[in-house]
Amino acid sequence: MDDKMEKKYNYKQVEAGKYDFWVENNLFTNNTTSKKEPFTILLPPPNVTGKLHIGHALDNAIPDLLIRFKKLNGYDINWIPGMDHAGIATQAKVEERLWKEHKKTRYDYGREEFIKKVWEWKDEYSDSIRQQWKKLGLALNYKDEYFTYSKDLNNMVNHIFVKMYNEGLIYKDNRIIHWDCQFKTALSNIEVIYEEKEGSMYHFKYFFKDKKTDYLEVATTRPETIFADSCIVVNPNDKRYQKYIGKYVINPLNDKELLVIGDEYVDIDFGTGVMKCSPGHDVNDFELGKKYNLEIINIFNDDATLNENVTKEFIGLKREDARKKVIEYTKTNNTFVLEKKIIHNVGISERSKTVVEPLIKDQWFVKMKKLAAMVLDLQKSDDKIEFYPPRLEDTLKHWMDNIHDWTVSRQIWWGHQIPVWYHKETKEVYVNTIPPKDIKNWDQESDVLDTWFSSGLLPFSCFLNWDFKKNKNISNEFNKYFPTSLLVTGYDLIFFWVARMIFFNKMFTNKKPFSRVLFHGLVRDEMGRKMSKSLGNGVDPMQVIEDFGCDSLRLMLTTNSSPGQDIRFSEEKIRYAWNFINKLWNASRYILMNNEEQFKYNSNFFLEKNTNLENEIDKWILNKLSLVEKEVARNIDKYEFAVAGKLLIDFVWDDFCSWYIELSKVNLQSKDLGIKNYTLNTMQYVLKNILIMLHGFIPFVTEEIYQKLSLEKSILLDKWIENKHNFEINYLDYLIPIISNIREFRTKNTVSNSKPLIFKINLTKSKNKAKIDSYLKTINSYLEKIVNVKIENNLQFSSNLTTTIAIDDFSLEVENSSFIDKTALINDLNKQIIDLGKEIKRSESILANKNFIEKASKDKIDAEKEKYHMYKNQYITLKIKLKDI
Repeated sequence: MDDKMEKKYNYKQVEAGKYDFWVENNLFTNNTTSKKEPFTILLPPPNVTGKLHIGHALDNAIPDLLIRFKKLNGYDINWIPGMDHAGIATQAKVEERLWKEHKKTRYDYGREEFIKKVWEWKDEYSDSIRQQWKKLGLALNYKDEYFTYSKDLNNMVNHIFVKMYNEGLIYKDNRIIHWDCQFKTALSNIEVIYEEKEGSMYHFKYFFKDKKTDYLEVATTRPETIFADSCIVVNPNDKRYQKYIGKYVINPLNDKELLVIGDEYVDIDFGTGVMKCSPGHDVNDFELGKKYNLEIINIFNDDATLNENVTKEFIGLKREDARKKVIEYTKTNNTFVLEKKIIHNVGISERSKTVVEPLIKDQWFVKMKKLAAMVLDLQKSDDKIEFYPPRLEDTLKHWMDNIHDWTVSRQIWWGHQIPVWYHKETKEVYVNTIPPKDIKNWDQESDVLDTWFSSGLLPFSCFLNWDFKKNKNISNEFNKYFPTSLLVTGYDLIFFWVARMIFFNKMFTNKKPFSRVLFHGLVRDEMGRKMSKSLGNGVDPMQVIEDFGCDSLRLMLTTNSSPGQDIRFSEEKIRYAWNFINKLWNASRYILMNNEEQFKYNSNFFLEKNTNLENEIDKWILNKLSLVEKEVARNIDKYEFAVAGKLLIDFVWDDFCSWYIELSKVNLQSKDLGIKNYTLNTMQYVLKNILIMLHGFIPFVTEEIYQKLSLEKSILLDKWIENKHNFEINYLDYLIPIISNIREFRTKNTVSNSKPLIFKINLTKSKNKAKIDSYLKTINSYLEKIVNVKIENNLQFSSNLTTTIAIDDFSLEVENSSFIDKTALINDLNKQIIDLGKEIKRSESILANKNFIEKASKDKIDAEKEKYHMYKNQYITLKIKLKDI
């Protein structure tokens, strides 16, 4: 019956149509009326900005493995998919396209028309992402799919904003924030990445007002901000500068008088101990500015060019160009001292990858102290969220303990427009989910909310049917599936997303958003580097699927994943995964080929009494199956997928394919129908359970093979059952090590398997002499077919020249003449002896050379002597061996 499976594993043919089959049969759909225990995961929503990358593939493969594992274990699964509108990133992509195709900016279209263009982009890329989900085989419950900028979620966001505003948790203030000069929008603190870069520390002279020859030496990394200086600060305890406090110095760029003040904020030992203070362009300087009521000077336009608050020749220059011009100007005016090369941390926008600029802006903020306390209190309670790995809980706590207010307004058009209106004449502020009745007299806030504001609400906002008056969800789905069971995400999102979901959900529902959170690592390249466009080392998962199949990609990702640990991607690992799947395919095909037409599978065959010694190989694999099922399930529950994967691969490759299938061939040739049927049942039974265990790792090929077994309609309708087989096994404990050692012996001695050998078994020192002796007939029946060997207890050899193989407390002996070609061996030994003789003569000649002994180093002479003695010893050994033969 070899027509049941194709001869060669063709992943494209195997994976085609499977996903549609699963979806059409509602195998991923939840059931609110089911009495099964729910298992719910929220899919981390990808941005609607383009293709999924290899990190998404890992982010998706892990929860899909768990969802399928839980379904097979009898849970009511609900994996909720969604997509993120990704305000800044998506708007930037659309603006780029519109300029490239039409040479138009968003201002050419106006807000309303531009938003329509972004929706067109969203629809296009949403379809693309769903196709990629399909390629990855994700068991998503599409009926509950959400989008973070849908009408329903926009209503939720507005409701939450107004609620928080009314409770005093949201406010507007003119404060210093991080500014993205490329996208021209505010950023929150955690959207700024600090990178070590090479730069310079520049020293300048600030001459005293009343002494034209005396000055304070000030060091700065940003000379262009000298225009924004409001004062000079020294530490009042610094004896070098105490006498200068209260005096005035002259700004070297615009001749403005600057007061010298004393504050312990200044580090006496850093730099010159004199600090320039620019409250409009430094976060710490801003705090000093508030403390001393200093003038705030902004010298930058929104695109980081210099504005009218600098001298005329600097207006319009970019930061970098202005810096060069400042150096030239101060050198000319004798106020430049020196430049020192340094390595320092520079703030980079997580969005645009450009250097951020601290600017004073009127922005909306969320007060974080109360919300952070909610998170900390939750983690101290008995109802705390479990973190995997646990160490990341400390990372979260540390951030909550040192939290700053969150800048939530963004100066873009795509996103949740803040539900605030300003009266055109009275300037009254109106905050509500419903626009003012006399709308023509009001202007709505043009800013939108940070994307993380809406995605932070997701664990509860994705369940629709909210009664906002009662502040509760009235759907059955919410009551059954919230809080969700698990969140799977990268550890790099612990601040961006995880923390925000915890405090938003706790604030609004008074419940935690999920019971557990599993952090996986990043997917790095083969050298351990982070993947990036600049390095050109990114991996397109869709291309990997095209080249090797989805199952190979998923198996590689999941079996290399442990909580919080990064993965190194390599094609070698993908090929190894493919080879394993191919091995499984061939083994399955072999089993199906042996299922004769009259054979009928009996799923309870192992309950029948069976005393055939030959079927002990079947009982051995059943015992192994029970052990591996238990350990694989235990490790999946702990999210140790690398451990679970290794257990499975070792079991399938070694125990099942290399040993069991090989040994079972003897039974399949038996004329005893009882022995044969027991083995056929065992084969199919173990294969079925292997497929169930592997299904989450490699869903497509396991479904394909499972359907050939003619059981349930789909593998997802079957069950993961941990079978407790514990048969007493006899001869196999001896047979397997005997075969292993004989195979090793043949390889080591280059003895073909086609050459029959007879071994003598030495049981003199064995504790199990009688037992092994009684099994010899059965053991030999396997050895003759598998390794072309027979073993006898009382064998007499004609020569004392034998080779011994030690196995546990017994051994095997074989006569050398039975496997050694004497003529060939003699010829080989003679050749080696001749070659060694030549080396000995060469060495003797060198050591007899007085010139060499007098001029060569001691080490070189000793090395030559050592070689000579080694050659002599080898020569003598081979001569003795030749004589013995």
